[in-house]
Amino acid sequence: MSTHAARSNSASPKPAKTEPRVPTNLRTLLILEAVGKSPTPLTPTEINQHIGLPKQSIHRLCASLVDVGFLSYEPDGKRLRPARRTRAMAAGALYASRNHIARHQIIQEVAARTRETVNFVVPEDNGMSYIDRVDTDWSFRVQLPVGSHVPFHCTASGKTFLSSLKPRARKLMLESLTLEALTGNTITDIETLAAELDKIAEQGYAIDRQEFMDGMVAIAVPIRDEDNRYLASLAFHGPTLRLSEESLLSHYPFLTD
Repeated sequence: MSTHAARSNSASPKPAKTEPRVPTNLRTLLILEAVGKSPTPLTPTEINQHIGLPKQSIHRLCASLVDVGFLSYEPDGKRLRPARRTRAMAAGALYASRNHIARHQIIQEVAARTRETVNFVVPEDNGMSYIDRVDTDWSFRVQLPVGSHVPFHCTASGKTFLSSLKPRARKLMLESLTLEALTGNTITDIETLAAELDKIAEQGYAIDRQEFMDGMVAIAVPIRDEDNRYLASLAFHGPTLRLSEESLLSHYPFLTD
């Protein structure tokens, strides 16, 4: 046997791939994830192949999860499987996802009707966030992927949100914003924007007239809860080559149906 072969045979196996370092308070989630994904029960050592914690830590955390009812031991007393609380949590998560499924079905229906990109947008600290979308099948389209953040003051969804605020809160919000001119049509005067928001609140929709991006227009309507509180905006956008303000408004009754 050659020296090279002998070294190859005696080489240690490659260590298992571990998860990136996460905060201590999230380690139990990684344990539950590993057990939940496995088709068979796992020992703490087998779980740790996916996580890479110190040996004492993995055994301590697994024991804690058993104590509080998230994991339970197999009859052999070594392998762990999901227990009642984990199963209940998983069932609850699946049940809650029905809202996302129903929402996405509505977005798909609007996209089929308008043949443009439709977005479900919510306000966050740094702007309006796209959390769901259905893209148009046109080859020429404006790309704003899920996770994008866009300004409040110059987008249809952002103006819909601003218009939902009570007068005092709206005034304070406008005074806190930087009304940056992103195009020649962006409204950068507080009084002008305030008047625009008054009109939007009354009519129930907002139009982006190439205020956010040259060559793109959009319309948005508010989505409200049972108590008429603003939750999100439903919007669709497209290039001015295909859309005008009139064509946007022709879909307004369908957006609010």
